[in-house]
Amino acid sequence: MALVLVVLLLLTACSGDLGGRPTSAPQLTPYPTLTPSSGIRRMNGTVSVDGSSTVFPITEAAAEEFGGIAPRVRVTVGVSGTGGGFKRFCTGETDISNASRAIKDTEKQECLKRGIAYLELRIAFDGLSILVNPANTFVDYFTVDELKRIWEPGSAVSRWNQVRPNWPDQSIALFGPGTDSGTFDYFTEAIVGKARASRSDYTASEDDNVLIQGIAGQRNALGYFGYAYYVENKDKLRAVPIAVGAGTPVAPSHDSISIGAYKPLSRPLLIYVNVKSLREKDAVREFVKFYLNQSPALVDEVGYIQVPLPDFLEDIEQVRKTLSLA
Repeated sequence: MALVLVVLLLLTACSGDLGGRPTSAPQLTPYPTLTPSSGIRRMNGTVSVDGSSTVFPITEAAAEEFGGIAPRVRVTVGVSGTGGGFKRFCTGETDISNASRAIKDTEKQECLKRGIAYLELRIAFDGLSILVNPANTFVDYFTVDELKRIWEPGSAVSRWNQVRPNWPDQSIALFGPGTDSGTFDYFTEAIVGKARASRSDYTASEDDNVLIQGIAGQRNALGYFGYAYYVENKDKLRAVPIAVGAGTPVAPSHDSISIGAYKPLSRPLLIYVNVKSLREKDAVREFVKFYLNQSPALVDEVGYIQVPLPDFLEDIEQVRKTLSLA
């Protein structure tokens, strides 16, 4: 009933904490908005963001668009990986942390110890993509078991014919996220069966652009990272379908990720917002409101999948309640 009332208020464009300003013609949009402050163009301040390279394209796009309506606010967006971002966030160094996985219990405890309260907001959905060089024409798909044998700790798989006998007797050049990356945590748990369990003899980086260059530059390369980076580089990379057991291989795509068919590598993307910053810093409050308002369009723009409306409404309500208690 509460959600129905919220939606009705939004569709009639009434004023209030939720919804846009009144207009002569109501905007019938399925995604609500948080009302920006009237003095946003004159606002000064800073917003500090760090964390996941997977979430970076969305947050960076939001920061650039925000500069158009709040030119005096400086938003900095770092890329130290999900784990690196939480290290800074839980010591109070940053206002917002980009994350490609949920916060861990140890990180929660560190935030609690430091008195850092936070909101967890869902921004998009992603499908981790398995990539090879376009010159590789023999890899048609991988099974989850094959990926596990390649990436598990102590793996002796170093040549393609060790994966399947009919593949070439050629070395595999492996590329993947570093250990501070949420993508690393998610991939190892989904494929190997235990988070952070991985072979270490591969080229690692928290910067996905480094991985793109490596895979695009070597004929026998194999790597993994977020779907949006693949979409931006389809001319340089080839995504390989994944099969679970004896099931039909499924390639990452907008449709396969959004309906849950791309298993087991679909996941939510998140931002964590420092509650004190949200309540006490005008620049952070307005940036978070703007980010949520624009996120459906920005998510589509960079190649990820929108958060379902019920989840989006829950997160909007989280922000509204937090601000009303300030």
